[in-house]
Parts: sequence; C-alpha cells; structure tokens
Amino acid sequence: MCLDDFTHTRRDFLKLGALLTAGGALPLLNSLQARAAAEPDAPVRIGYLPITDATPLLVAHNNGLFEAEGIRSERPVLLRSWAQVIEAFISGQVNVIHLLSPMTVWARYGSRVPAKVVAWNHVGGSGLTVAPGITEVRQLGGQALAIPFWYSIHNVVVQQLLRDNGLTPVSRPAGSALAAHEVNLLVLPPSDMPPALASQRIAGYIVAEPFNALAEDLKVGRVQRFTGDIWRNHACCVVFMHEQDLNQRPEWSQKVVNAIVKAQLWTRDHRAEAAQLLSRDGANRYTPHTPQVLGRVLAPAASEREQYLADGAIRHAQWDERRIDFQPYPFPSYTEELVKRLKHTLIEGDRGFLADLDPVHTARDLVDERFVRNAIAAVGGLQAFGLPEGFERSEEFSL
Repeated sequence: MCLDDFTHTRRDFLKLGALLTAGGALPLLNSLQARAAAEPDAPVRIGYLPITDATPLLVAHNNGLFEAEGIRSERPVLLRSWAQVIEAFISGQVNVIHLLSPMTVWARYGSRVPAKVVAWNHVGGSGLTVAPGITEVRQLGGQALAIPFWYSIHNVVVQQLLRDNGLTPVSRPAGSALAAHEVNLLVLPPSDMPPALASQRIAGYIVAEPFNALAEDLKVGRVQRFTGDIWRNHACCVVFMHEQDLNQRPEWSQKVVNAIVKAQLWTRDHRAEAAQLLSRDGANRYTPHTPQVLGRVLAPAASEREQYLADGAIRHAQWDERRIDFQPYPFPSYTEELVKRLKHTLIEGDRGFLADLDPVHTARDLVDERFVRNAIAAVGGLQAFGLPEGFERSEEFSL
C-alpha cells in the first residue's frame, strides 16, 4: 500500500497556475532555448507521474525501444506533481512528457507554450470511485467530490454526469455548507484521494488508475462508473513534445514516436508483464504500486468485468471497453469535442482564452500527427490496435 509517497500541495497547483501564464512561462522558455542551443542532440528525457497514464513511455524505456530506433534515452524522471512536470518540460529538463489532454489546451493557448500533442498515451484508464454505501450518483448531493485537476478529462466527464443526475457542481472551500443538489469539487492529488475517502472527508473521487483499483484493494471505495463507459475510447493523457524538436529534429522525433507506438502495441499483448515492470517490484521501480493493484487495471480477471456489469459501473457492454487500453492516434473529433465541452465546464482560474478557441482550428493546431501516422503505418496500420482503417471517427458520449 502506498498512499502518501507522491503528494501535491495546494502550493503546487498555485505554482502551476502561475507557470501557465505568458509571463510565468517566459523565463522557462528562455532556459529551454539555451538548453537546445547547448545540446542540439539531447537524448530522450521523459518526465512522468506514477500513474498508468505513463505506461507507454515507461515500457518504451524499459524494453529498450528508443535504443532500438537508434536514439539515446535516459532513465525517466519521476516527478511529484503536474507543476513539476510542466516546469521541467518548459525549461527543457525533460523533452517528452505525458500530460492531461485538457492541460495541453491550457498550456498552448493560455500561456503560449510552443509544444504540441504528437500521440495519445492511452484510452480510458479512469473511473469515478465512491464510498461503499453510495450506489447512485445522486447520492453525492450535498457532499464533496475530488478531482485531480480542473483541466482534466475527469472534471469534464464528472460534471456532465452530475448535471445529468440533477446535481450542480460547485467550487467552494472544504467544509462549506452545501444545498442538497450541490456537489463541491475539490482538487486533490491522486495519492491523497483514497485516505480522504476512507476518512469520509470526501464522498468520492474521479481519477486515473491505479487509484480506483487501490480503493477497491483497500476496501475503502467502489467504482461507480468508468469514464471510458461514458466517453467511449476517450484520451486521458497524451504525449507532449516541444515544437523545436518536432521542426528542427524531425528524424529524432519520428524515432521517439515510433518507440512509443511500439510500446503501446507490446503492452496490449503483454498486460500482466507490463503490470509487473511498472510496479515497485519491477527492476526499474517506476511506480510505488504493487503488481496486484496494477494487474487489476492492466490485466483484470473476467469475473471482475461481470461484477462491474452487474453493479452498473459498465453500462455499455456493447462497447467492449477495456479498463485501460492503448492506441496512439489523436482523432481530431476528440479534440474538437473536448474544446466544446471545456467551454461549458466549471474551471477555476483564468479560462478566458477558451472563449476564443475554435474547435476545428484547435484540433489542427494543437496536434502534430505527422509522426504518429508514419509510426502506425510501420506496425500494420490502425488494425494492429483493433481499430478500423481511417483516421476519422464519431465521438460517442453516453451516460
């Protein structure tokens, strides 16, 4: 059990808000330019948080896939908060990161960070976990619910879920009085969520794995819904890289993406092995989690799916969603829908830039799909990931 090894404080979130402004980012961007000039052939330097969202990056490193492409890579840097991830990335200390997909919108358009999404890291991989006595979403009325960040797919999905159940999401200080139809959204680091649920400080949380599986393992919560059962095959974290690398080192960038795509393909076929190598028992000890908890996410028993179907955590059995899955192509329709939904989502802090974003333009500008298209073609096309050929799809969002 590991709950408190990787914590973010409120100071971290305030720091991140300051970093993701044009003024806050400028000194770090100057540092990035200086690093690039001094080290034009920098190796792959990954920054990550210890969540399953980082799986393809860590598998690519563990399995030597970057070296197989002919490029150097350093040991991935485990960071303690999104603020640290952003700071390390903008300053050039790391050059490949996984980032919450809505956060990339904020970074590029809220603070003009010159970086782009080059691939998806995974699909699904998140859930709404609630106290054991809660069986319906409307029972969250009058209580507090934790989210990992305002700019997260978790925040977007859960607010729609709350509204559909007659509840109103609000943002107030912890302990504030609430009306029966209000749900107070609190930002908590994932590692703080299970103990907060166990101590009844919150009634539930929505977050990336393996923290939903951890609550199940500790018997302090149950999964109410999986986010992938609400927004089919949605991206959660994406691969974010500097534009200067994409434009000035295109061959290097292609090899980075090739390795990540091959890591996703390997993980799909070696789920239990991936759980082991990511765990604290793995040779590289990438995360503090046990193989058992990670196994519930990456390689769950068939009986668990049957239980989720019976409990209603999975309502769209015909979608045949995995608890977490991997495919790299960043469908434009997803980015377009995400931008539309962000405009109508309660988000604290400066969000004025969202009003000016055109969803279609953003999908084209935020994402550089050149490299991932080549990488997908090299491994057999989208069919290798269980998808029909063609780089278009219709978004399915159903509660």
